[in-house]
Amino acid sequence: TVSKEEFKKQSKLLKRELETLPQKIKAAKIPVIILFEGWGAAGKGSIISDLILNFDPRGFKVYSTAEATETEKRHPLLWRHWQNLPEQGYMSILDRSWYQDVSIARVEDDLSDSETLHRMNSINTFERQLTDNGYLVLKFFLHIGQKEQRARFEKLESDKNTAWRVTERDHWRNKHYNLLYSILDEMLEYTNTPNAPWHVVCSNDSQAALLSVYRTVVESVKEAIQAKEKGLTISSARGIPAPKPFNLVHTPLLSEITLEDKTIEPEKYKKELAKLQKKLKGLHYKLYRRKVPVIVVYEGWDAAGKGGNIKRVSAALDPRGYEVIPIASPTKPELYRHYLWRFWTRIPKTGHIAIFDRSWYGRVMVERIEGFCTEADWKRAYQEMNEFERELTEWGAVVVKFWLHIDQDEQLRRFTDRQNTPEKQWKITDEDWRNREKWPQYEEAVNEMLQKTSTEFAPWHIVESQDKKYARIKALKILIKAIEDAL
Repeated sequence: TVSKEEFKKQSKLLKRELETLPQKIKAAKIPVIILFEGWGAAGKGSIISDLILNFDPRGFKVYSTAEATETEKRHPLLWRHWQNLPEQGYMSILDRSWYQDVSIARVEDDLSDSETLHRMNSINTFERQLTDNGYLVLKFFLHIGQKEQRARFEKLESDKNTAWRVTERDHWRNKHYNLLYSILDEMLEYTNTPNAPWHVVCSNDSQAALLSVYRTVVESVKEAIQAKEKGLTISSARGIPAPKPFNLVHTPLLSEITLEDKTIEPEKYKKELAKLQKKLKGLHYKLYRRKVPVIVVYEGWDAAGKGGNIKRVSAALDPRGYEVIPIASPTKPELYRHYLWRFWTRIPKTGHIAIFDRSWYGRVMVERIEGFCTEADWKRAYQEMNEFERELTEWGAVVVKFWLHIDQDEQLRRFTDRQNTPEKQWKITDEDWRNREKWPQYEEAVNEMLQKTSTEFAPWHIVESQDKKYARIKALKILIKAIEDAL
C-alpha cells in the first residue's frame, strides 16, 4: 500500500514525465504497444483511463479485445491482432489482448494442451518479430486474490449503475479461481520473454498499482529511446538470441535451370489448358465446402509473364471466392508499420483463395538492393517469412510459391516488344530498365531467397517461362497437385 501523501507526490512527478512521452515516441519513431491482462475487477479499465489522461489523444488508440467475430474466426489466430498494430511514433493500448485466446480459451473452449502450446509459441514469435522490428511491447497483468475479487464483485452488484458489469461468467471464474490461477501462471511463465517480459502488478491497492504502471511505462519508453539512439531495437539491446532456423528443401541455383527445351505445341496447350482449368474449377468448390484457404505467391523477373499466368489461374475460379492482390511500393501507413502488416491484413478467409502478384519477398529483393531497409532487416527477414508461412500452413492454408524464370535475352526481347507496341506500352517503365541493369545483384538476391525460404511446408517452384504457354500449364499443374494433396 501507499499513503495518500506519497501517492500524490510520486504521481505528480511521474505524470510530468508521462505527459512528454507521446512527443518523445513520435520523435524517435518508435511504435508502442501497451497491453493489459488480469483478473476480472482487477482495475484494467480504470488504470487505462488514468494512464491515457496523461497523453495527447492524437498519439494513441485504445482497443478492447472481445470474443472473436465469425469473420475473425475464419482467419489465423493472430490476424485480428495484426490489424491493430500502431504506426511508428504512435501507441496502441489494449484492454485485453491475444492472451485471451490462450487463457480464456483454455478454460471455456476446452483448448487441448498441444493447441495451447502452439498458440503460446505463435504469440512468442509474434512478439519477437515486433520487438526485432523496433516495437516496444509492454505487458501488464493485474493481480488480485480470490477474496478481494469476490468483494469487488459484490460492491459492483450493490450499485444498480454498475451491477450489469458482473456476469454469471464472472462468478463462475471466481468460484474456479484456483483452476484459472494455474492456467494463467503457466501462460505468464511461458510467455515471459526477455524482449517482452510480463509486469505482474499487485492490484489490491489501486493507487500503488497505478504508480507501478506509470513507473514501468516511463522507464521502458526511456530504455527503448536510448536503444534506438544507439541504432538498436529492444531485442538487440537485450541480447535476444536468434531463433532456431527451419529445415530447408534443396532448390537449384538459377544458373542451373535449363530453359531452352521447356516449350509446348499450341494445339496441345489449348487442350491442356481447358482440361486443367476445368479441374481447378471443381477443386475450388471443394476448397470452399471444406473451408480450406489457399495462398498463391507469384514472383519472377520483370516481363516473365506473371500477369498472363495469373489470368489463366483466375479464369478457372469463381470470382466470389478469390482475390488477386497486386503488390506495389508500400503506402505511408504500410511503411510506418511492421513490413508484414500489409500482408497479414490481406490473408483470405477459410475457403477462399488469395493470389499475390509480388509479395513479402520484396523485402529480400528490391528493398535489399535499393537500400530501402538495413542489412540486418533483410537478413532477419528470411526467418520471419518462414515463420509467417509456417503460421499460415499450421492454420490450414495451402501456400504455393512460384518463381517465373527467363533469361536476359528473352527479357530484352519482351521489353522491346512492349516499347514498340502501343497497347503494351503501359507495361514498361523506366524502373524496369533500371532493374535490368542490376540483373547480377538481383540474381544473387533471388538465389539466396530461394535457398533460404524453400521449406517443407512452403517450397518454391521454379517455373521456366521462356515459353509463356509452357509456364501457364506447369503452374496450373503444380497448383492443382498442391490443392489435391491438401484435400
